Amino acid sequence: MTQQTIDDVRDYYGKVLETNDDLKTSACCSLDAPPEHVKALLKNIHETVLSKFYGCGSPLPLAAEGTTVLDLGCGTGRDAFILSQIVGEKGRVIGVDMTDEQLSVANQYVGWHMDKFGYKEPNVEFKKAYIEDLKTAGIEDNSIDIVISNCVINLSPDKEKVFKEIYRVLKPGGELYFSDVFAGRRIPEDLQKDKIMLGECLGGALYIEDFRRMMAKVGIPDTRITAKRRMTLDDTGLQEKAGMIDFYSMTVRAFKVDLEDICEDYGHVAYYKGTIPECPHSYVLDDHHEFRTGMPVPVCGNTANMIKDTRFAEHFRVEGDFSIHYGVFDCAPDSESSSEYTGACC
Repeated sequence: MTQQTIDDVRDYYGKVLETNDDLKTSACCSLDAPPEHVKALLKNIHETVLSKFYGCGSPLPLAAEGTTVLDLGCGTGRDAFILSQIVGEKGRVIGVDMTDEQLSVANQYVGWHMDKFGYKEPNVEFKKAYIEDLKTAGIEDNSIDIVISNCVINLSPDKEKVFKEIYRVLKPGGELYFSDVFAGRRIPEDLQKDKIMLGECLGGALYIEDFRRMMAKVGIPDTRITAKRRMTLDDTGLQEKAGMIDFYSMTVRAFKVDLEDICEDYGHVAYYKGTIPECPHSYVLDDHHEFRTGMPVPVCGNTANMIKDTRFAEHFRVEGDFSIHYGVFDCAPDSESSSEYTGACC
């Protein structure tokens, strides 16, 4: 872990940035409108917390009532307070961040939000720790249902260690659901060390294929994209430094279930029951799997496990087993345009 990188990031988010108006690019700002149910939850968030939000997506899970959710790089707590409403009073949200100034704001408004939500006891707690070392925050093995992160993992100087920690703390069947900045090529070393590039979530952007390899190495060989958009560099200085690199804001999900490194066909068929309240007519798992209520959908073995061995099991009926193998399953987006999907359901 590079201490200089950690110090630069802490400085940028603790001292340089006062609000999201101080950002030089849109990298750490979500341009996509949140789903309607999230818009309603956002109305309950304090304006000070909203003004200090630096996320680039909306990795807010569905079907998560009563779960334990970990928010890595929680900042002032915007997503954590939204999650508080999603998991309900019986659920639990843990926010982890390394920046004192951000955590100070988050803790300041815990009571305000619990009163706003009508909760008798707080279901949110914030802890100071590095996302590369969650043991110092007391996060135990196999203890978390869902890990989210919003434009933070790119800031880590040791991303593989972050993903190893995520895998460690997730329960079997748990999910990593995060938004971040990715790149179509590896970032040159001089740009990785550039304080502004780093602080604006560009210098540490993961090359998409390196991310895929890293996840496979830690134990998750199949990850899914739920949203993707190409970013523009509107700042002249940044354009001169990194204009040759294609950057993307992406939301990705990954499950801690049995997976093969490619999609294989075992004859599974999945039916969505229409029982997730926000998605009565269909549920979108990723950029190439939309399950319309009651309609049979052939799925690969990996996709079958992603829905039958996770919290989504009660919302699906999956027919078939792994007794007969039919070869490779064509499990890819039909076209590049399909990867631009930005919603979670319809």
